[in-house]
This record gives sequence, structure tokens and C-alpha cells, in this order.
Amino acid sequence: MSESVTTQCCIAGGGPAGMMLGLLLARAGVDVTVLEKHADFLRDFRGDTLHPSTLELMHELGWMEELLALPHSKAPLLRFQSGTHDVVVGDFQHLPTHARYIAFMPQWDLLDFLARKASAYPGFHLRRRAEVTDLVRGDQGQVVGVQVRTPEGPLEVRAPLVVAADGRTSTVRQRSGLDVEELGAPMDVLWFRVTRKPGDPVEPVGRFEGGQVFILINRGDLWQCGRVIAKGAFGPLRERGLESFQRDFAKLAPFLADRAPEIATWDDVKLLTVRVDRLRTWYQPGLLCIGDAAHAMSPVGGVGINLAVQDAVAAANLLAAPLLAGGVTPAHLRQVQERREWPTRLTQRAQVLIQDRVLSPALKDPSPRTRLPLPLWLIQQVPALRRIPARLIGLGVRPEHVRTPAAPPPR
Repeated sequence: MSESVTTQCCIAGGGPAGMMLGLLLARAGVDVTVLEKHADFLRDFRGDTLHPSTLELMHELGWMEELLALPHSKAPLLRFQSGTHDVVVGDFQHLPTHARYIAFMPQWDLLDFLARKASAYPGFHLRRRAEVTDLVRGDQGQVVGVQVRTPEGPLEVRAPLVVAADGRTSTVRQRSGLDVEELGAPMDVLWFRVTRKPGDPVEPVGRFEGGQVFILINRGDLWQCGRVIAKGAFGPLRERGLESFQRDFAKLAPFLADRAPEIATWDDVKLLTVRVDRLRTWYQPGLLCIGDAAHAMSPVGGVGINLAVQDAVAAANLLAAPLLAGGVTPAHLRQVQERREWPTRLTQRAQVLIQDRVLSPALKDPSPRTRLPLPLWLIQQVPALRRIPARLIGLGVRPEHVRTPAAPPPR
């Protein structure tokens, strides 16, 4: 016989969207249960960028300085190199925020921080090693809970509202039957790490060279390295051998050439299959999808985490009062989609444009680059244009602000 628990809101997924929503709802007095299928938050190569919009939310909650006491690096500028050109494509130093930079912080540190803050509220419950496997529906077909697999046995969580925040491979979204619109992506990303030494550059770097697109992110004593490849090209790349991959790496990042042997086996290289999609409708009676469960984002701009957090804040702002009153309706859920769908569509449109007009041509052209792609050339010629991508990446189309009250006080 399975265990059964009841809560006011059940959130599937303990990523940035799920943890932020759980925190804000519990802070407003809602009894909320977050289900995380893993035992901890330690995962390789998850999105680690905290944009000014997310840091501004931490400031509004009074926690920004405490969060930034954790290990991180700052990037006030976003740069790309192509041939002999070094172009600043985004300057965050002009944004109207308290943190005018992107902070690179391991996602597990952010999630541990949110979990610690949320645990101060009596209505917050985080259950680890709790994997949602199916939805529970009522007599009228509405979602009334979830079925969960735990080491102790089956668990049923009943709630007036279930929120799917379980990522781009969302089980909840799949079980819901909601219709997905695929936008396509011409690329995948290979992630790996090498040692970072004193004297290495500090700021993150992107590079276009000889049919390859390469990204370097400062992780303190490590470089997180990303090689963008054409969709489906990983198999042929492996066939050419690991030594060929190491040579390409040394050519793209000459100052790291001595560390290429640290990529010792293909097990050190992780494939991220890029997908860009969105739900046509984000909700059903009793169910709401947010973050990647509602809209899988391209890695372009690294905005996925921040868009998911914005979804969570909007959902908390709109749903806390109805949840406390015991009356969440499809109309309330529709308000969340209406609030967040327009920013999502515009962001994805920009990502697809960059994929198709900049990245895809760069991957198809193996010749040495003597000319910049047109968007980068324009930004190089007109420095004031750097503020546009900085605004879109750093703040987003519609930045959210915390509107939920802080009641009851933390225990």
C-alpha cells in the first residue's frame, strides 16, 4: 500500500524554477511540497549563469550579498572572437540593476542556497529521491496529484495544484498529453573541463574559427569548455578519434594546448542535445508547466535558468493568493501563461535567429574567417549597440519582481 500525503501545491522538479517557486509560495504561507528525483543537486554541466535579472530578485529578497559570498566569477562584458577580431557583444555595466554583470556559479550552490532559505518557512517540504512517474486525475479528468517512486516505496501526493518544473524531458508534461510545438535547433553542444591556471584569462570567451564555435567559462580552478557542433555530428567526430578532438581544442584555445591531454577519454565529453520547443497551452485543470517543462530553450545567451526563474516568480505572484484561498482555477493558470508566453516567444525567436543566421553558417564554413558575421560586425562598428544584447540577455523581455508577501515570518 502506497503512502499518501496532501499539500496545497506539489512541484515536480527541484531545479531553479521549482525551488524558486517553492520558496516564494512557502514564504507567502502556502504549504508546498517539492519533489526532486535525485539525492542531491550535484549534476555536471547544468546551466550555471546567474543573470542580472536573477540577482536583482535576490536583492529584492534581501539575499544577494549572502548568495554572492559563495564562490563565483563575474562577467561584466560578453565577448566573441572570430579570426583576428575580438568583439564585445554585450556590456552589462549600463543596466539599471544592483548587479551589472553575469555571475557564473555552480547550479548546485544556487539550489542548495534556495533550499536552505526555503527550509526556514514551515510550509516548505523538499523530498529528495522522489521521482514523479505519473499524474493522478479526479472524476472530471482534472489533475489532483502525482504518483511518485521513492526508495521507501510508492508515494501519492495530492494537491489542488501540480506544477511541472521537471525540465526539458518532463515526465509530467509527457503524461499530461499537452501539445508541443517544435522550433528546431541545427546544433548540439559538447561540454568538457580542463584545468585553469594562474595567468589565464578571467572573462568567458566565445570563438568562431574554421567551422567551429567554441565557448570558455571560468569556473575558478577549472575551465568549462563547450564546443558547438552541427546537429548529429558527434558520431562522425568520435570516428575521427580523440586525438583529433584534442588537436582541434588546442587550435581553438592555444593557451590551453598543454591541457588538451586532460580530455583523456570520450567519457570526459558530455553531449547536450539542443532542442527548442514550447507548449501551445501550459496548463490543464489542476496542472501548470513552467521553465523548460513549458519551453525548452537553446543555450544561446545562457538565458534558460533566468527565464525559468522569471516563470516561477510570475507564477508565485499570481497564484499565492488563490492557493491560500483554496480556489485555483484554469483562469488563474491561464494568467501565468499570458504573463510569460510573450517573453518566451520573443526570446526563442531571437535564439532561433542567432542559430540560423550566425551559428549554423559558422559551423558549415571551414575556411579561416576574415570577416565577421554581420550582427557582430555591426556591434563592433557601433559600440552603443552592445547595450541591446546586454538588456535582452541580462534582464529579458519582461523582468519579474517579487510581489508575494513575506508571511508568516520564518521560524
